Amino acid sequence: MASQQGFQPLNLVMQKQDITAATFQASTLAIGSFDGVHLGHQALLRRMSEFAESAELPAIALTFFPHPTAVLRGWSTPSYLMPPDARAEKLLSIGADVVITQRFDHAFSTMTASSFLDLVLEHLHPTQIWIGEDFTFGHGREGNLAFLEAAQQTYGFELQVVPPILLDGEVVSSTRIRKSLRSGDVELAGRLLGRHYAVEGLIVPGSGRGHDVGFPTANIDSWAEQLLPASGVYACTAGIREQIWSAVVNIGVRPTFDHDHAMTMEAHLLDFTGDIYGEGVSLSFVKRLRGEQRFGSVDELREQIKKDVLQARGTLTAEIGHDQGQ
Repeated sequence: MASQQGFQPLNLVMQKQDITAATFQASTLAIGSFDGVHLGHQALLRRMSEFAESAELPAIALTFFPHPTAVLRGWSTPSYLMPPDARAEKLLSIGADVVITQRFDHAFSTMTASSFLDLVLEHLHPTQIWIGEDFTFGHGREGNLAFLEAAQQTYGFELQVVPPILLDGEVVSSTRIRKSLRSGDVELAGRLLGRHYAVEGLIVPGSGRGHDVGFPTANIDSWAEQLLPASGVYACTAGIREQIWSAVVNIGVRPTFDHDHAMTMEAHLLDFTGDIYGEGVSLSFVKRLRGEQRFGSVDELREQIKKDVLQARGTLTAEIGHDQGQ
């Protein structure tokens, strides 16, 4: 964490909801959407944080919610990679001292690049501004790299442009992560993120059909705007009550039973017994085991779930550190 005379980072780690709610005499500043906080975002934040620490300045991450694309173009399906609070916590954990999640609406989208920069300089007084190569801001995306390069001479800040991170010869991006999740490739998504893709939610009562099959499941009610991986069965770890459990998770419409095509997310926790309704859970997606299937009978489904559990155990033993069934 960065430090500055009169600046105590352990006491000043904070989140703000508006640029105007923060006032700093000097700072270092990273600006971006940071959805997912993937490897590229992490590289930018860590480099900025290292400089901030050496300069004894607070490291500020400025991001936006809703996502500008969601406001300006509209998203027809859930597309966020993480909720804004989880994003802020992640940014803080990798080096930011302050996270400002600026509300982005149609009124804010009409602000010119010059007006936005004036607002940032008035309240945050950055000595350095850190961005990725493709970052733009302001009405009509006029605040591009060339604009900031010219502005640094006028306003006296130093612009730091961080090149993208490549994985398998392609740029790491939130768009690439969304594409991998929509195809069910959670392993690639995890490599791009530097950690397994995670979905948090609340355990709520379900239909009870899992008990009938012999594999009780916990229904997960997650944030409706977060992107879920493609329909299918996944090996996951589940964090509940500060403990980690192996789990087989099904995402889909339960075609063997249901005909209303309502999407659900259900987790069978391996070797777990107890009542956990109302508990929070964090699912980390490790591997896709198979696509969703319709079975001719409950017995066929039961036999397939046995195979899924066996495969999940083999996949997750290394993740958990031990096999909970042993």
